Amino acid sequence: MKFKVFALGLLASAALSLSLAPALANGRVVNLYSSRHYGAIEKPFQKFTAETGIEVRLSQGSPQALLERLRAEGRFSPADLFLAIDAGTLALAASEGLLQPVESEILDKNIPAQFKDPDNQWFSLAIRARTLVYNTDKVKPEELSTYEALVDPKWQGRLCMRPASHIYTISLVGSLIQRLGEEEAEEVVAGWVANNPIYIDSDTRMIENVAAGACDVAVVNHYYLARLRAQNPDSVKNVDIFWVNQGEGEGGVFYNVNAVGVTKSALNVEEAIEFIEYFSSLEGQAPDETGFPGGNHEYPVNPEAEINEFVLQLGQPIFNTSFNLWEYGAFQAPALDLLERVGYSARPS
Repeated sequence: MKFKVFALGLLASAALSLSLAPALANGRVVNLYSSRHYGAIEKPFQKFTAETGIEVRLSQGSPQALLERLRAEGRFSPADLFLAIDAGTLALAASEGLLQPVESEILDKNIPAQFKDPDNQWFSLAIRARTLVYNTDKVKPEELSTYEALVDPKWQGRLCMRPASHIYTISLVGSLIQRLGEEEAEEVVAGWVANNPIYIDSDTRMIENVAAGACDVAVVNHYYLARLRAQNPDSVKNVDIFWVNQGEGEGGVFYNVNAVGVTKSALNVEEAIEFIEYFSSLEGQAPDETGFPGGNHEYPVNPEAEINEFVLQLGQPIFNTSFNLWEYGAFQAPALDLLERVGYSARPS
């Protein structure tokens, strides 16, 4: 079976449909397809419903599974909003005519141009960076530098990485292709594979493995460490973050976003736009558990918003801004092909 077919099949599981609140008297609802996986009743959504009277009806699944669902449903889709943890997936949805443009002075004010589709078909609400964590008892920070440097044989058997079937891996490899070119990117990813990493399909478990000494370095999204520190700092007291590719000419750390667009099929367009506007506001961008970025320890997109205290402790890196978010989608297929060619595992170890 071809790897690409396997990857899409693995991620095309049925979405879970949930309602965040009992039916409200005013009948205002918004149907949300979301690839966030932080439980059905996120506090930011609860607060939104309490303050606006708009019930959030939630369907969950991976970004790829929900995109496939939108494709299959077409103009009959019940979704009003598509929220994805990957800009590339939203870029594909926009290019395929599954989203519609939104004109909003509020969104123009709250969200900088680099964090939204040029045609206003989707808007970022939170930023996540994919970087390294390391065991401070086994690794000195000066041993680390870039994604590319992980090809060094000294990391043989010491790395934890996400399987190739996950969008985190696909988007990161896409960024390498964009920045380095396909030939050099393939050499880098093949070098990772040659170092025989442990493939774990959970960033949290990768960090726990680093803390336990099962691997010394892991490639993870920053907020997983911030979350664990907030919950139980002693559990990760020997784990620290390292921001990769921060030197001159190294490009900056790769970042992705939680972003959302109004579907072409939306029946509750007013409520859908109100949802995006609310979560782009200072209230919706709050640094605590009631805010969209704060509740998951991500960076806010609104430049006036506060940053969560545990995220601030990690620092504010240089992001790879040479790779436009709306270009991510074009690199997904080449990334999948590259991962298959070099034998990067699609399954956990």
